[in-house]
Amino acid sequence: MSLIEFDHVTKTFPHAAGRVLLRTHLLRWFSSEKHTLFYALKNISFTMERGECLGIVGRNGAGKSTLLGMVAGLAKPNGGRVRVNGRVGALLELGSGFHPDLSGAENLVLNASLLGIGKKRIAELFDQIVEFSGVADFINEPLRTFSSGMSLRLAFSVAIHTEPDLLLIDEILGVGDSAFQAKCADALESYRRRGGSLLFVSHSGATVRKMCDRAIWLDHGELMMEGNPDAVLKEYEGTSEAVAAAAQPT
Repeated sequence: MSLIEFDHVTKTFPHAAGRVLLRTHLLRWFSSEKHTLFYALKNISFTMERGECLGIVGRNGAGKSTLLGMVAGLAKPNGGRVRVNGRVGALLELGSGFHPDLSGAENLVLNASLLGIGKKRIAELFDQIVEFSGVADFINEPLRTFSSGMSLRLAFSVAIHTEPDLLLIDEILGVGDSAFQAKCADALESYRRRGGSLLFVSHSGATVRKMCDRAIWLDHGELMMEGNPDAVLKEYEGTSEAVAAAAQPT
């Protein structure tokens, strides 16, 4: 059984839905006027197997983060079907689930619990998570006293130590200083050697080539190409360069 299955998945959002008055929403609801829809994903189909690292590339607005959000269960498709057969850990926006008034330790326990980890296992992992994050001297302080880098390190440490079946990564490997980035890379390599799966979004072709077994290229919500990372990136980067060159003044 595949770890991820996207079967003709489409995701739409109303254009400018957040900028119209409630009265306008109600009038549209009871009238024949149709919303203008933005297609974030258009008829996307692919599978991902256990133990794979699948990279997603594309320009801003291509639908990459929408796809990750659907795998994480944060959004539902308007058409088609998404299946995820395993426990998911998401590094979509590090620290976004933390509460500033709770201590680092309390946030650690809360986030691990939300990832489906039981109290006994959290207790077993607690010291490892804190040691890896490098915030031991502040772990009992309110999170609002942490620097952004400290919060990011703690969030990454929680996610990588809770051993999900699938880890979603959205442009977060630049967290912390160079020493911590090296620790992150080593931790991800170790996670993969233990059979973990990565679904990875990045604008860095070098990182995708290094980490990923396969790559998907999205453009304006459409799946343009899928396959070997070198082959996909060659097509994507060539097209991107052509677009950028065409946009330059003559």
